[in-house]
Amino acid sequence: MASLDTEYLGLSLESPLVVAASPLLRDADTARHLADGGAGALVMFSLFEEQFAPRPPGRTGNGGGGSARVEPDEFLIRPHGYIEQLQRLKETVDVPVIASLNISRAGSWLGYASNLERAGADALEINIYHVASPAEASSESVEETYLEILRELKSCVSLPIALKLTPYFTSFLSLAMEFDRQGADGLVLFNRFYQPDIDIENLRLTSDLQLSTSGESRLAQRWIAMLKGRVAASLAATGGVHTTEDVIKVLMAGADVAMLCSVLLKHGVERLASIKTELEQWLDSHGYPSVDAVRGIMSEGSFPDPERVERAGYAKVINRYW
Repeated sequence: MASLDTEYLGLSLESPLVVAASPLLRDADTARHLADGGAGALVMFSLFEEQFAPRPPGRTGNGGGGSARVEPDEFLIRPHGYIEQLQRLKETVDVPVIASLNISRAGSWLGYASNLERAGADALEINIYHVASPAEASSESVEETYLEILRELKSCVSLPIALKLTPYFTSFLSLAMEFDRQGADGLVLFNRFYQPDIDIENLRLTSDLQLSTSGESRLAQRWIAMLKGRVAASLAATGGVHTTEDVIKVLMAGADVAMLCSVLLKHGVERLASIKTELEQWLDSHGYPSVDAVRGIMSEGSFPDPERVERAGYAKVINRYW
């Protein structure tokens, strides 16, 4: 049977299937089921920087339904509880457990990363959700915000650090290569921003979580194909990886791992074991001895004139629609 052995963030995994940050890891039994089903690693749900922010003077209770501010009490778990869950997971499963921080800028909360390291985290995934809304914010200042976060974390911990990024940069390829030069151990493509909607009857903003669809994985697929061979950092595809075919495509583009979330929330954690079995069967039936044999075979570097191929494909799609 084809080997699924994979290296990610310097960690040896038995499978390229990684459970993305999600509420699934709030339960140790669910984590065990995922590990037994073939997950190569597990990414914990995130701790948010707001959980470390002090409460404004005179404020009590949570922010209420109409408050734009998120209060620490509104989160389901506090930082000390996160540490306890991390330790519980490490005792329950024998696959790497990756802790996750969700932040928008550098701050004192980055020091908490050292607590995660001491608690046994195998790596850190840094989910950067930064909306550059001030008109005076330049592209350089936005990029520097990300780089500052990386530099501060590298000074805090010796753990491998993966940056979960948004695609919304002027030159994503250039910035990704700079992250690589400054020591990022992995790049996770891409973070999904949850946009507010407008309630036209009540004239208010509403928020909800919409799970991804399979077609969304093309975005990560494209940029991973461009980064493969240009960076030493590990590459992870997340967002829209739902099927075995999706997994194979991102691996062919050059991903080290495929991260699963929405498909498990939609169809249950047992779906991971099915995808693992289907991946092994596909590799065997196509004569590939391992996932390494397919990794990157459809990356940009595999084409003699990649820029022309991509431009030609774009032009054909547009012109053939009519």
